[in-house]
Amino acid sequence: MGKLIKNHWARLIVLAAAAYQIAAAIEGYFWPKIFWDFATKTLDPAVKPIPILQTINLVFGLILLAWEWPLSFIAGSSIHRSLEARLAFLPLTALAAALIYQGTNAALYQVVGLAVYFWAYSEGEMICAKPWTLPQRTRAQGPRV
Repeated sequence: MGKLIKNHWARLIVLAAAAYQIAAAIEGYFWPKIFWDFATKTLDPAVKPIPILQTINLVFGLILLAWEWPLSFIAGSSIHRSLEARLAFLPLTALAAALIYQGTNAALYQVVGLAVYFWAYSEGEMICAKPWTLPQRTRAQGPRV
């Protein structure tokens, strides 16, 4: 059996979360609702009459989709290869998604993806410059026993 490549697994989880977040933002334009409105009504101006939170979620979802797929101009860049940048950005996107009613699933998936990225980071994994590839092993210079 092979070894689990956690950053690839996390990338798939975050790709699914980004798709959910985009769909939630679009749905939020038609049915604006704050998830926490049962506790307080102070966040309602963030979704209606001006859809600020929906637009933030749409932008975050598109950024995540472009970053995790990745687009050609992002692939191989230092931001694409950085696990630290993902660990810093994902909590912000999860918070934005958790605020709207339609984005709770996306927020949960992003938290799971964040946990898997952290697992990969703590085990010293790296993201290769070419997307969806594995790091190349260096050959040992000596007799194999």
